[in-house]
Amino acid sequence: MFNRIARCTAALAVAGGMAWFSCGQVGAQDGFRFRSGVELVNVTVTVTDRAGHFVADLTPADFAVYDNEQFVEITHFSADRVPVSVGIVLDTSGSMAGDKIERARASIERFLDQLDDPEDEVFLYGFASDVRIIQEWTSDHDAVNKGLRRVDAFGGTSMYDAVIRAVPMAQSGRNRKKAMILISDGNDTSSRRGLRDVRRVVRGSEVLVYAIGIDGSAEPTIRMSPPTFPPPPIPFPFPIPDRSRPGTRWPGLTQLPRMSGRTAAGDRLNAQALRDITDDSGGRTEVVRDARDLSPATASIADELSRQYSLGYISPGARDGRWHTIRVDVRDGSVQVRARRGYTAS
Repeated sequence: MFNRIARCTAALAVAGGMAWFSCGQVGAQDGFRFRSGVELVNVTVTVTDRAGHFVADLTPADFAVYDNEQFVEITHFSADRVPVSVGIVLDTSGSMAGDKIERARASIERFLDQLDDPEDEVFLYGFASDVRIIQEWTSDHDAVNKGLRRVDAFGGTSMYDAVIRAVPMAQSGRNRKKAMILISDGNDTSSRRGLRDVRRVVRGSEVLVYAIGIDGSAEPTIRMSPPTFPPPPIPFPFPIPDRSRPGTRWPGLTQLPRMSGRTAAGDRLNAQALRDITDDSGGRTEVVRDARDLSPATASIADELSRQYSLGYISPGARDGRWHTIRVDVRDGSVQVRARRGYTAS
């Protein structure tokens, strides 16, 4: 099998993780490239022990891969650290104002410091009531940091819209490994699209999606009325910002006030929604209790992105436009295995 791997080249071709596969002598750094032939599915796999530590030194013989529960042969395998294209999607809504946004900036800066391959690239999105690009694709970490310093926390939370826009951009990255990191402290309040749309977009890509949620349920909530009063049936009539001008502020306000009742139930972190977004992709969701834990969380993701296995196999089915499940097992049954759960064969 190893001779076959040495003779074969694979290339990511379209969203959904399908790739063209053909044979010929290729150097280790040639990577995936377009060739005519049959289709190959690319899968990034994270293997950890029960303590969450990366399990190193595995070989293709340690893995078993199933496509729609049909065993398939691994035709491409790598355990090397490869360049990564990463999209960072930051919640800049009003609930992030103050210490949270400052800690988020610091955590992203730490994450960038750990991307030490000159081929790594990053983009930065911010989302509040609207979604905006803060920094296009770049390998210049200083440019990203300058963009972070311009971020101002204000408004609602268009998290679903942000992910729907960011995943295709992450998919367009120049590197074979593509990832996205979502940082948020609340539930979606302003998106035009829903969670089902988000999951469809994630499933249609090969982007590893990670999320870090700040659980503010233990923090005191600022209320506009005494907690013993029932919530008003209609929210206070704040002026509505002009959606055609992203970043427009409410006059005289620096942060959208929280309402009694709705904030506690509706704006609190929805950890299950984050897991629904990340888990199909092979990424993960980490919930932290305090913004001070953001830096260790982003550092953990950076470390994980440098310690993953890349597997490839020839698709056994037709391009039927349907969802095909992927299951990756490791011979050592005591380890934990994460990989994307499938792909759309289109």
